[in-house]
Amino acid sequence: AICETGDFLAKDRLLSLAEGDVLAMTGAGAYGFTMSSNYNSRPRASEVMVSGNNHQLIRKRETVEALYADEILWQDK
Repeated sequence: AICETGDFLAKDRLLSLAEGDVLAMTGAGAYGFTMSSNYNSRPRASEVMVSGNNHQLIRKRETVEALYADEILWQDK
């Protein structure tokens, strides 16, 4: 998901994709895991390493549960 309404990864591009095709988003800046944050409470995306015709999941998608796991709610005293 895109964080800001002015952000985009591509404009006016139609790809001829078929089931089983691999699509890589490279050079995505803060949309890649290394520069990512949980801005707007969005979980981080998964990561897949691709080498030739081989690919492997190397980081699972962050869940909403994991995103809030360390949160502590304010409690009135």
